Amino acid sequence: MFDETIAEARRQVEICNACRYCEGYCDVFPALMRLRDHDDGDIVQLANLCHNCRGCYYACQYVPPHEFAINLPAVLAEVRVESWERHAWPRRFARLFQRNGVAVAGLLIVAIALLLLMAQAVPSASGEDFYAVLSHGTMVALFLPAFVLPLVSVAVSLRRYWAEIGGGPLRPTDVLRAASDSMRLRNLSGGQGQGCNFEAEDRFSNRRRRFHQAMLWGFLLCFASTASGTVLHYGFGLEAPYGFWSLPKLLGVPGGVLLVIGCSGLAWLKTQADASLGAVFAWGGEMAFVLLLGLTGLTGLALYASASTTALPVLLAIHLGTVLAFFLLLPFSKMTHAFYRLAALTADASARR
Repeated sequence: MFDETIAEARRQVEICNACRYCEGYCDVFPALMRLRDHDDGDIVQLANLCHNCRGCYYACQYVPPHEFAINLPAVLAEVRVESWERHAWPRRFARLFQRNGVAVAGLLIVAIALLLLMAQAVPSASGEDFYAVLSHGTMVALFLPAFVLPLVSVAVSLRRYWAEIGGGPLRPTDVLRAASDSMRLRNLSGGQGQGCNFEAEDRFSNRRRRFHQAMLWGFLLCFASTASGTVLHYGFGLEAPYGFWSLPKLLGVPGGVLLVIGCSGLAWLKTQADASLGAVFAWGGEMAFVLLLGLTGLTGLALYASASTTALPVLLAIHLGTVLAFFLLLPFSKMTHAFYRLAALTADASARR
């Protein structure tokens, strides 16, 4: 199946290389024109450079019903998702999630939440607020492996990807340039800054870019909140719960709000977009990832609002179940696109240099 997808992508890429009408749209087209052979690794690199903004599709004169039948966003999306599956470790979980994402995520959240509710029957040694429900030691024992092992899995996947695209030694300047492009979502600007065509067809829109940035910064703020709490706990002996004006709350509450706004917006835009211009078979997995990430923010805010209420034990189990499910599924969900995109942009920056 992957060989067939690669062959079709190569056919379309070679037509695009001859036409060159979309040269200024995003990083895909300059990279496409630099490459001569368009071997499998080149096609996979182009696929991971593509942000699926769809501007090239609506500008193209060779889309169906033309006999060339060009649909570059869709074929690159298929290559991209299939490359994530091939490089994933272990591989079978990636295919399972991409095709049954909502069901897998939902069942995992419920299973973990039930286990945590049962764990609450064991009295906590000490602590206040949610630490009185589930001890700090128990949380560390649960979350440390759930955080480290997925990162190891992602590292294995990226190493396989880097070898396939023929990536060379990493240079700090290339990584910084790629990180800057990623944080600014430069490739969703439509080449001229007017936005992309993801949900608006032949009209330009910046909504996807704004919602994506809300999600990105919300996630980073939530991560920074957790990191600051860890520093306060182990570095200064200041244990949770923390007040609203503490660093964990000042970072976490806005982060949760941005996560909910960004993920809700992206989920809505996904329902408005033409599914045939993406990887149709992975639609459920992509939607599951967005909903799962948004649910981590929503349940975190609900948990904060429920402090010292009878709802705390149940909401704590649901929130921790959601967060654990997110981390455990991270190597197999669309969250990996952040790592692959950074790697692809880094390789592209090196090639341009």
